[in-house]
Formats: sequence, C-alpha cells, structure tokens
Amino acid sequence: MSRKHTHDELDKCSRDELVTMVLAMQDQVDALNENIERLIEQVRIANSYRFGRHTEKLEAIDGQLSFFDEADIIYDDTLTEPTADEALPPKVHRKKIKGQREADLKDFPEEALPPYSISETELDAFYGRGNWKRMPDEVYRKLRHEPESWTVEVHTVEVYVGTDGDHQDEFLRGNRPKDLLRGSIVTPSLLASILNVKYVNSAPLYRIEQEFSRNGVNISRQTMSNWIIRSAHKYLASLGERMKQELLKLHVTQTDETPTQVLDDDRGPGSQSYMWVHRSGEFYKKCPIVIYEYQRGRDHRLPLEFYRDYKGILVTDGLAQYHLVDKKLPDVTNANCWAHYPRSIVIPGELPTSV
Repeated sequence: MSRKHTHDELDKCSRDELVTMVLAMQDQVDALNENIERLIEQVRIANSYRFGRHTEKLEAIDGQLSFFDEADIIYDDTLTEPTADEALPPKVHRKKIKGQREADLKDFPEEALPPYSISETELDAFYGRGNWKRMPDEVYRKLRHEPESWTVEVHTVEVYVGTDGDHQDEFLRGNRPKDLLRGSIVTPSLLASILNVKYVNSAPLYRIEQEFSRNGVNISRQTMSNWIIRSAHKYLASLGERMKQELLKLHVTQTDETPTQVLDDDRGPGSQSYMWVHRSGEFYKKCPIVIYEYQRGRDHRLPLEFYRDYKGILVTDGLAQYHLVDKKLPDVTNANCWAHYPRSIVIPGELPTSV
C-alpha cells in the first residue's frame, strides 16, 4: 500500500510535485477500477458455471415425445386410414335398413357442394350426338375441420356411360377436384389444424387425438402422423427449398446447432443427433425466415453443403466447423458471435489477453 501524505507535507510540495502525485493517483484509480470490473465479471461467470445451465441440450417437453420426430416414430405407411364413417362416432350396430348411413351421420351438419357436371356439348363431343345416358351419380364424403366445428363434405360426381358410337360402354365423370392426399378423407382445413396444434402449439399427437375424441371424431394419432409425413414429402419439401433460396439471398444470416435425442432410428433409441437452425437476423424482421434442419451429426460438411452458394456474412458461435466453412467458401465471411465475445476476454485461456 502506498504511503499517505500528511496535510503539512502536501503544503510544502511544489506545484510540479503535486501534479505528478495527482497523475499517479489517477493511474492508480483507473487500475483499481479495472481490477474491480474484472473481479465482478469473474464472480458472475463463476456463478454462471455453478448455478447456470452447462449444456445447450434440448429438454423434452413433458408429455411430448419429440417436437420434431414424433410423426416419423409412429409413421406407418401400411396403416389403412379410416373412412369418413369410421372416423365419426361409433353407432350401435343394428340391422341394416334403408337410409342407415344417413341416420349415422345425422348428428353432423352436411354441406352439399355443387355437382361436378359435364355439359351436353362435352358429352356429344365425346360420345356422339345423343349416344349417352345419365347414370346414378357418384357421391363421396370428405371431412372438413373448422375450429370447434365439424362438417362432412358431400361431393357429387356426375357419371355418364356411352350407349352407342365410338365410346359405347365407356364411362365419363365430372371433373372433380384433386384430393389433398390420394384416397384420404383429410381436407386442407383439417390437416392445417393438426399441423398448427402440433407444431405451433407444441401439442403431441396423442393430445390432439384425445381432443378430437372429446368432439366425437375418431382419428388415431397413427393416421395423423401418416398425413403429416405424406404432406411433408408432397408439399412442404418444395416450400422448404424455396425458403432456403430466399434465405441465401440475404447479406447476413445466422446459424446454430443443438443436440437432440432421437427416440428410435437404426442407431438405437436415445441416439444423439443435432437440430440445425438457419435463420434471418435483426436486419430482416419484416419477413423472417427460420429453417430447422435435422442431421445425425455436426460434421463441417453439413453447413458447407447448406451454404455452398451463399455470398454474405454468417453469424455463428465459435464452433470450428463454421470457421472451416469460412475458409473453404471464399464468398462467406464468418462474423462469429458478439454475444459470446465478452466472455472470451475475461475467461483465462480461451483467447489471448491482449486484443
């Protein structure tokens, strides 16, 4: 500790001596303040290591098998999905009488859609003038879901058969709309509702199944998982690719990865995989883009393949794989993560002390 000067000693000092002493004391105060700030930061980090989280591992939500792979786990392409009649509440089996099906569905409102008709001009052009007659219509049902309400869609397709001419005995049907999924009762509104509840509200399929059952609708979670997988392959894969194209047009993007457990794959239950997330940042709040990408590992070839055509700045943490992307792709600049940077200054050994 430096010696303290008395009042009499300071009175006897010259101006130059006093200036020198004040400057020295200022330097000493600055050094002490730096030490105090460093000690405070070290205490904060020590508390973080002692009491905070030590991993970025995703914890499973209570009751939720897995946010990402539940549909894959219970997917069964051999499963026969229910018909509209089977999905609706079971009825007491009685001797079949005429009009029984209509009676079974009487508790649900029906909406008869306009028939998919064929004009006489089209019929004459196909069969020859007058060489046709109308057959009984084809009637089928689709189940449409609206929040808190259910409606059985009754679709009617007009059917004709040739009675003479070049198309005798050939059938012709009205131009019906294409099914969302071939041979399925699912409608866009029903599938959208399931996807929203599962992936936006984070509810597992068994809870959706229970909620449907409380409304008298019997659709199993296996059937719903089949719808999710089939629609993802048929529709969402191309949407995800388009989102990637738009993301790679941005000047600044962000990416990170976190471990997650897969309940069942060919490596056995509990195998560790990684969920990568690629997203737009603070500069693009109007139309944010977030892409989740499941991978079994975090080899540098995975981000290298994703950002192969990218020209811009990539904000990441200090994982070595990202720096390899920076080295191997000349148009990509790794900006690191500035949220982690202050920690690197005060934690000994992680970065040089002088910057």
